[in-house]
Amino acid sequence: LYKELHSNPELSFKEGKTSQKLAKILRSLGYQVTENFGGYGVIALLKNGEGKTVMLRADMDGLPVKELTGASYASNTTSFNEVGDEVFTMHACGHDIHMTSLIGTAMNLMKRKDEWRGNLIILLQPAEEVGSGARNIIKAGIFEKFPRPDFNLALHVSAGLVAGKVGYVPGWAMANVDSLDITVKGRGGHGAYPHTTKDPIVMASQLINSIQTIVSREISPIEAAVVTVGSIHGGTKHNVIPNEVRLQLTLRSYTDEVRNQTISTIRRMARGLAEANGLPKDLYPEITLKDEYTPALFNNLELTEKLRISFENVLGKDNVLKLSPVMGGEDFGRYGRVEPKIPTFLFWLGASELEVWEKSVRGEIDLPGIHSPFFAPDPIPTLSTGIKVMTAAAIGVFNDNK
Repeated sequence: LYKELHSNPELSFKEGKTSQKLAKILRSLGYQVTENFGGYGVIALLKNGEGKTVMLRADMDGLPVKELTGASYASNTTSFNEVGDEVFTMHACGHDIHMTSLIGTAMNLMKRKDEWRGNLIILLQPAEEVGSGARNIIKAGIFEKFPRPDFNLALHVSAGLVAGKVGYVPGWAMANVDSLDITVKGRGGHGAYPHTTKDPIVMASQLINSIQTIVSREISPIEAAVVTVGSIHGGTKHNVIPNEVRLQLTLRSYTDEVRNQTISTIRRMARGLAEANGLPKDLYPEITLKDEYTPALFNNLELTEKLRISFENVLGKDNVLKLSPVMGGEDFGRYGRVEPKIPTFLFWLGASELEVWEKSVRGEIDLPGIHSPFFAPDPIPTLSTGIKVMTAAAIGVFNDNK
């Protein structure tokens, strides 16, 4: 199943064949299956007597990346992206591992029904990579149309961990993610007569330098934030000053307060720059916060500690590592932010082949990470560990680790 999923990835909002395949498997196992929920979402329900409700989630979408791993089952799939360009597609973020681990866990929990009681929800979610999947699933009414979970659980592959190990992060584990577009406007003209223009390239450069002070001078030193300008486009010719320059930013944070402060400070700085350069209000920068917000993931502290014990019981203490938070994003955190809040936990699943990892430690190679065209999980130990640990976690939560 893993090799088949890996060879046939589908982009966000296009997971139709993947969802049909997985729904068919879950239905054959005896689950009550709902398809095309909130897009191509698949929800499988198993009612197994009175008890807690636990939701296990995996994401399904691939990325527009050309695979270069050289694996015999490497993806050669192409698809059309949101603007109609044909692109290569790859499971470069390990969602194939996530799906296969969840199917294996669903099989185990069905076979071991006598060991637990309650409602099990298996959620296969579309469109995680664009930050819309969880939002659409919630908007479609998962918590109203199905038993409301008492706990949400998920895993994510980690290239930084050897296959066979898992990692956990108590509290804030992954970041708020925002995409921000800025159009810096001006009055174009001849490059030889800059005094007759309002040069947006110079203003955009000033703005880039200014916003780099937000983290160091606006945000408290004990808080975490990232402001990165990932794209800048302006101008067409050496001796022509353009009318505008377009910037694309990614913003990262953990708390809502820092997120809001970062966004409002960028707006203030952009407006101040326009005023300082004598621009009329109709030429003030346009700032657009993209509808791609991914909220920060908070691992419930009590749940994290309980599952740490479960992990150590099945893998041994040496294979369970406490890790640091990262500034990557994962929309799984959105399921834990609904009111009343649902205790939520995502853990890291080691995926690197031991020999490859050891070479990277010695500095002989760079370890390919997620989203890399060279990212190649070591499938058998990764999957067996993911299934074993997720099964133990679910049973432990159903039985309150008793």
